[in-house]
Amino acid sequence: MNPSIIRLIAITDNIRDGQAGLIERAVAAVNGGASCVQLRLKDVSARDLIRLARELVQAVSVPVIVNDRADIAIAAGAAGVHLGADDVPARAIRSFAPQGFIIGCSVGSDDEVKTSAGADYVGIGPVFATGSKRDAGNAIGTEGFARLSSQVGLPSVGIGGITAVNARSVIDAGAAGVAAIAAIFGSSDPRAAARELSSAIGS
Repeated sequence: MNPSIIRLIAITDNIRDGQAGLIERAVAAVNGGASCVQLRLKDVSARDLIRLARELVQAVSVPVIVNDRADIAIAAGAAGVHLGADDVPARAIRSFAPQGFIIGCSVGSDDEVKTSAGADYVGIGPVFATGSKRDAGNAIGTEGFARLSSQVGLPSVGIGGITAVNARSVIDAGAAGVAAIAAIFGSSDPRAAARELSSAIGS
């Protein structure tokens, strides 16, 4: 995996403005500098998710990674999947995934470090307090990020409360990139928001 793919990951929030609106916001984020789009929709049926994933893959010029569902990612022609600590292990996915399929794993504690075996990168957090994920846990700060990243030994992405104000501190802590939900998809101007974040981290 080329580490530049995970420099600035724009993670979707919801389809409050319909599927077309979500794709429009994703395209805007990419035009602003997002290097990857992670499709994360917890309350959408598998049928709708695969249709949306296929449309998103066609609409954006950067890799699309689907949250949790490797089967949907593969069927939709997406670049990869991002797994939570309680999902199917990365090594199991690797056994049947296409060559070059990107696998990311979430790590938020020492106990979850082992779940990253077989992954290409990890998302570590929440670095800062966040309201985007109800089950995110307590913020670990940049020191906690650096400690977990050194244990994992894979390219690490900081997630959780990432903004243009604090993103650079995560990069300085050793992150290969940052991921944002609210700061990009929650913005009224996702393109400008992604551009601001991209500038902050020196992309």
